[in-house]
Amino acid sequence: MPLSDFQTVIGLEVHAQLLTQSKIFCGCSTAFGAEPNHHTCPVCLGMPGVLPVLNQRVVEYAVRTGLALGCTVKPTSVWSRKNYFYPDLPKGYQITQYDQPICEWGELVIDTPSGEKTVRVRRIHLEEDAGKSVHDATASAGQSLVDLNRAGVPLMEIVSEPDLRDADEAVEYLKVLRDVLVYLGVNDGNLEEGSFRCDANVSVMPKGSTTYGQRCELKNLNSFRFLKQAIEYEAARQVDVIESGGKVDQETRLWDVNKGITRSMRSKEDAHDYRYFPEPDLPPLLVSDALRDSQRQSLPELPRAKRTRFMGEYGLPAYDARILTAERPLADFFEACAKHVSDAKKLSNWFLGELSRLLKEEGTPISALRFTPAQLGELLATVEKGTVSANAAKDVLGEMFRTGRPPADIIAEKGLAQVSDVGAVEAVVDDILAKNAGEVEKYKAGKKSVYGFFVGQVMKAMKGKGNPGLVNELLKKKLGE
Repeated sequence: MPLSDFQTVIGLEVHAQLLTQSKIFCGCSTAFGAEPNHHTCPVCLGMPGVLPVLNQRVVEYAVRTGLALGCTVKPTSVWSRKNYFYPDLPKGYQITQYDQPICEWGELVIDTPSGEKTVRVRRIHLEEDAGKSVHDATASAGQSLVDLNRAGVPLMEIVSEPDLRDADEAVEYLKVLRDVLVYLGVNDGNLEEGSFRCDANVSVMPKGSTTYGQRCELKNLNSFRFLKQAIEYEAARQVDVIESGGKVDQETRLWDVNKGITRSMRSKEDAHDYRYFPEPDLPPLLVSDALRDSQRQSLPELPRAKRTRFMGEYGLPAYDARILTAERPLADFFEACAKHVSDAKKLSNWFLGELSRLLKEEGTPISALRFTPAQLGELLATVEKGTVSANAAKDVLGEMFRTGRPPADIIAEKGLAQVSDVGAVEAVVDDILAKNAGEVEKYKAGKKSVYGFFVGQVMKAMKGKGNPGLVNELLKKKLGE
């Protein structure tokens, strides 16, 4: 059976570091980029005799996420010890939640070529992150180093059911989930720094079957591109194993970026291998009705709902609405600007075009813009009125972007105002037509392509300041159109 006769089955385990200032069980900073082992203390180093103290903000963020995904927030959840030995796990165990997580059974709606699809969210649980092994090429041969700055950073694991059926659906799910977490303010969505990453459980089964095949876990995928490549390779690998008469082994595999393959890391452990047992140093986690209600009231409008509203309220196409609502600050700024314009679609064009280019080239976050929504509205109004051309307005926007100066001042200083005086434009049009009588005869004889030549000559004579609408109106009138 070829690959096309098999169905890929995928479930994702997403690990999202929570945007708290301190770690989950101690007061050490969670700031990224510090010198190795700088943000550590006896608690996150696993020294004997220390006790963990739970960070309340961690609980609030988990509850907020659970409510946003439609989960049941459990009034009581339990901390457990997950025992395993690895150099970056200083205690020899990880404090996590095992059989009684804080949230269960939610869902996330994604878009697919076949329409909307609901992906079930099995559970959300809290745990502490591990440290990081650093394989330094400059160190002595065979030596690895350990950086424990990340040890104890609060981590929220969001586990989906195996509802995804191809790599593109998995990527879409991950993107949508990332957008939700960033909107909620609980995660920064930074895949490169590892604060948002996932493991993918992948299996294959013959199409039409309802029995899942043996799954393999692909660890620590930290880009959408790598997720897609790893799933597609792994599905093809498993089909090859089956077709050759072999058996897919349950194991943990790594994605080798350089070779473009998955390779075996270790046999997949079962729960008994980790020897889970209740964490003796932490009581059960109790979530009060008051905490649940306060987090429900603080929920923002989420990306999907906002996208639907943008399409209805502003008359935007789905493509525009999706881009504008992908990031909350961008959506908020668009809405602030929309109060000062008459045509939301034209405003969207500027956002997706010139403003997007400036933000990308300058590396400026939307929150750091120097000009105000009212100033952008004023600039667009000058284009609408014909005071400046669209091209000139781009130059004005660039200056506003760099300095925050009012558009009227920039237009006056640079002499960018269009000439809209009928008499002045008509005089130039008459002069151009008189100087190019031969071209006029060609036009009247049916060579309509000459028209662009006339427009160009008039605009050149007026140094680009002629009102295009008026120029076209007068040219057509003079040419007998």
